[in-house]
Formats: sequence, structure tokens, C-alpha cells
Amino acid sequence: MQTLKQEAIDVISKMSEQVDIDEIMYRLYAIDKIRKGREAANRGDVTSIEDLKKEIEKW
Repeated sequence: MQTLKQEAIDVISKMSEQVDIDEIMYRLYAIDKIRKGREAANRGDVTSIEDLKKEIEKW
């Protein structure tokens, strides 16, 4: 598995030279959220479908 730093470098290096800072920040944010979600899933820190349905009903 790549380090977060290497993953960020790879993503940024594939972007166009005209990319703006907002796009860079968004991509790094997305990478962080995806990585944290995968780590949570690997730990078993997830919500069951049944619990999710109950939570949605409260909306």
C-alpha cells in the first residue's frame, strides 16, 4: 500500500499544469476520506443496513 504522501504526489503529478488550488485540495480531501473509510471497514467499524434504514427513517 502506498503512503499517503506518495498517493498525493501521484495524483497531483497526473493533473494538468493549469489545475487550480481548489481542485488539488478537493482531490486530497477525497483521497483522505476514501482512505479513512477503507480503514474503518477493515476494522469492522461499519453500520449495518438495518441500522442505516432505522436512522434514515428518523429524518
